[in-house]
Amino acid sequence: MSSTMILGRVVLPAVGLLLAATLTWHSVRNVTARPEVVPAGGASTSQSSGRITAEGRVVAYPGAEVTVGTEVLGTIVHLPARAKASVHKGDLLVEFRADDVRASLREAHYRLTEAEVSLRVEQIRFQAGRLLPAVTSKTPQPADPRRDSLTAVLAHRDAAKAAVDRLEAEVAKYRILAPIDGVIVARPVDLGETVNVASPLVTIVDLTKLRVEAEVDEFDIPGITPLAQATITAEGYAGRRWRGEVEEIADAVVARQTRPQDPGRPADTHVLLVKVAFRESCPLKLGQRVEVEIAKK
Repeated sequence: MSSTMILGRVVLPAVGLLLAATLTWHSVRNVTARPEVVPAGGASTSQSSGRITAEGRVVAYPGAEVTVGTEVLGTIVHLPARAKASVHKGDLLVEFRADDVRASLREAHYRLTEAEVSLRVEQIRFQAGRLLPAVTSKTPQPADPRRDSLTAVLAHRDAAKAAVDRLEAEVAKYRILAPIDGVIVARPVDLGETVNVASPLVTIVDLTKLRVEAEVDEFDIPGITPLAQATITAEGYAGRRWRGEVEEIADAVVARQTRPQDPGRPADTHVLLVKVAFRESCPLKLGQRVEVEIAKK
């Protein structure tokens, strides 16, 4: 066998096998020498720093966001509520057609007037019946039929007044008034539309009463304390940060609602809802996504 054949069939394959073995050995050595870094117990990497990072959204305080509905089935005939308009408590938002109920209310007022006139007449007769024996020197009868008549007329007047009160309360249901001061952020109905009972009509939010609802990973719960200082940032506001403070911590974990923007953060874990109050004014909007850094205890 020539030297060329020996080189091609023996030496070169041997050298190739030697190089492959060397590369495999180095790869195994690097893997064993560099163990995978996994936080203890699956904990968030924010535990290793002095701050806890969480994502959340801007929400309104309880009572500062109200969705107004209706108690009646009716057709909208007046709709002064306009999207983004400011309203004050007691302002008219929506009015429904209420011709039948208003007619019944007028009839009830007439019956109440009639009952009050009858009551005044009966009161005069009752007083006259008491004074007549003294004027005529007659002995009064032990049983006074006028008293029973007066009681019946008085009851009739009270029943008429109760009917007026009931119909006035019914008419009030056809006029929807603003329950709080705020801004109209949603109005899913239009003029002339017929809506069902309990249908949402208008959503009002007091935009001066906003805070952040942050979703803290359950592994970071031990580091959360009330009154902890926080920093709030949001996309679109590069370089701007707003001061905040933890004011409320939930008592139970819930499923995550805000999908993490960081692909390395698990999306199927449970979270603790932490309410963070703004400690300075900011331009963030209701429902806007934010990121919160909370100082660990």
